[in-house]
Amino acid sequence: MTARSAGGRTIAVVSAGLGQPSSTRLLADRLAAAAADALRDRGAGAEVVTVDLRDHAHQMVDATLTGFTAGALRDAVETVTGADGLVAVTPVFNASYSGLFKTFFDLLERGSLEGLPVLIGATGGTARHSLVLEHAVRPLFAYMRAVVAPTAVYAASEDWGSGRSGGVDGLPERVARAGDELASLVAARPPAAARRDAQDADPYEDPVPFEQLLASGGQ
Repeated sequence: MTARSAGGRTIAVVSAGLGQPSSTRLLADRLAAAAADALRDRGAGAEVVTVDLRDHAHQMVDATLTGFTAGALRDAVETVTGADGLVAVTPVFNASYSGLFKTFFDLLERGSLEGLPVLIGATGGTARHSLVLEHAVRPLFAYMRAVVAPTAVYAASEDWGSGRSGGVDGLPERVARAGDELASLVAARPPAAARRDAQDADPYEDPVPFEQLLASGGQ
């Protein structure tokens, strides 16, 4: 895992790329940077924490068999479930997300991504696989009750280094738009730390005095 720039909001990044370097990781980094920049434009600090799933592959298999996550994998899971926003990027294998990508999200507890803003992306060798984001990745996060940004970003081999052409947005424009959408969703929610504090608050920590209850007739 790596981190960049301190701030009040945390963007978790899940990259399911297998190689080093990886086009999947490159796209994930660009999306995260765009979201962080858009958050700073809104006056919110931003921290980006990246989880490379290839580093946790063996632990994920163990966790699938045992039902328990531990060590670095547990830290990765907590990074994702405790973030203010998520960027999730997968390579395309056999017209769908990778097994590594799906296995990680299968390990998360039910409801742990509920309401979480998510920006989805994918990479592949040809643009013909771009619909994987709509028929596979978006439904996955919708099922987990996350809030998925409208723009999903697919990068084929020919997209790298390309710009707007013939009125069609190139990869840089799509990345910027998607990052801004994620930032809007993140900025609209209370920070994750504040939500955790509210959940952990003891409702009996500051009870109403008995005399006050009597004076109000127990109302």
